[in-house]
Amino acid sequence: MARASQDAMAALRFLPRLVVPEGRLAGKRVKLATYQKQFVRGAFAKGIEAGCLSIGRGNAKTALSAGLSLGHLMGEIAPQPKREIIFAARNRDQAKTAFGFLLGFIEGLPEDEQAQFAVRRGSKLEVETDANGGGLARVIAADGKSILGGAPTLAVLDERAAWEREKGDALENAILSGLGKRDGRALIISTSAPDDTNTFSKWLDEPPPGTYVQEHRPDPGLPPDDLESLLVANPGASEGIGPSAEWLTAQARRAIARGGSALSSFRNLNRNERVASDDRSVLLTVDEWLGCEVSPDDLPPRDGPVVMGVDLGGSRSMSAAALYWPETGRLECVGAFPCNPGLSDRGQADGVSHRYVEMHDRGELVTMGDTTVPVGRFLASVVDRLNGQPPAAIAGDRFRHAEFLEALRDAGLERVPFIWRGFGWKDGSEDIERTRRAVFEGQVRTVPSLLLRSAFADAITLVDPAGNHKLAAGRSTGRVDPVAATVVAVAQGQRMKRAPAISGGRVAWA
Repeated sequence: MARASQDAMAALRFLPRLVVPEGRLAGKRVKLATYQKQFVRGAFAKGIEAGCLSIGRGNAKTALSAGLSLGHLMGEIAPQPKREIIFAARNRDQAKTAFGFLLGFIEGLPEDEQAQFAVRRGSKLEVETDANGGGLARVIAADGKSILGGAPTLAVLDERAAWEREKGDALENAILSGLGKRDGRALIISTSAPDDTNTFSKWLDEPPPGTYVQEHRPDPGLPPDDLESLLVANPGASEGIGPSAEWLTAQARRAIARGGSALSSFRNLNRNERVASDDRSVLLTVDEWLGCEVSPDDLPPRDGPVVMGVDLGGSRSMSAAALYWPETGRLECVGAFPCNPGLSDRGQADGVSHRYVEMHDRGELVTMGDTTVPVGRFLASVVDRLNGQPPAAIAGDRFRHAEFLEALRDAGLERVPFIWRGFGWKDGSEDIERTRRAVFEGQVRTVPSLLLRSAFADAITLVDPAGNHKLAAGRSTGRVDPVAATVVAVAQGQRMKRAPAISGGRVAWA
């Protein structure tokens, strides 16, 4: 391990002097856990301008940041005259949490050191000191205009994933520009955001130069009560900080029993997973989709007619095709990307690391073409997977009508009935509800698929005032295409399955 910087060593010496202000360890000296020491060393290393920490709720990330802020305010860490510390959050009440920890740590100092601070609790929440060149700590909410012209030396951006997009980005930009004036440092802390497009997710996935990232997030798709992965998201549980392993396991089982938004919220906040906790905007929760996965030995056979659902992507997004046998519930899905750029580079650009490469190795994702996927060739390759069984119907987006017709001719599928579907409120809402019903009734079965698991974890729906849902492709990084293909395939298969049988007419001679 590299030697800690001078500022990091000062922080590691200062923090154990503090007294825990609240909780079951109240009144005892602060004892840093391994992951906390790791963050201090990384965030205060030389050349680091922003330290990002993503961890489950209750693991003392705000308390740690408040302790570091007090050391900076007193001039013990990174000393310079007229220091300015900012506690920023989505709203004033959230920012008061870190401010409250700061005051609690001050109250645990010796009386002569407490006398150095002046606390203001009126319209402004501030703490000021004249010691060691003076310093000021203050609270602001997510309004970038409130700090224009400021020059903070340390900023704590608390629960960054929960900030409103426009106001939050404006505040962040104002803070970062102010930090640059005095070689300041930002501590960006939060539980995971609900999706990859959130600004906090981008800090973690695409950190700019001078950024330290420490993310405690387990592998996706694991059971909520899996203890090993719970401890990945909650490392404090093993060192007496925050919720215990027993409490986490009990809460996981309670969330499993309740399902819906309770389970989504537990995954997001306690397991630190990127799952939307608002159940109304989720196509299917992660656990609802995991209920569709079976082992290869238990996968239903390819009996009866098969429906192909297709979602065509452009040069940057994925094309996907789903095969669904409505009589048995069997589902298969494959995605395709153009060869340029490569899957590794594309994964880095989309913020999913090596996930695309892993999908390719599992046979769930193919590459073809140069900068765009040749649609006719892609459809022909999907039909080849059927081993001679012709599709009973193909369902796809009517918006790509002309492109589909050309592709069907190229693939020799012009005789197969094509069902044109829209992805707006009318068709989209019907298809989504039919798919959900099929999933809940156990009529969708597939082998474990990283392609589908990742796509459904990211699939968000928009809801109109009448309660209709449609897929929100803009909330994803291009991985919603397998979901779109699956939805139109399953919905069309369910319509075919539920259609009344046509019996032969009677002929009577007079």
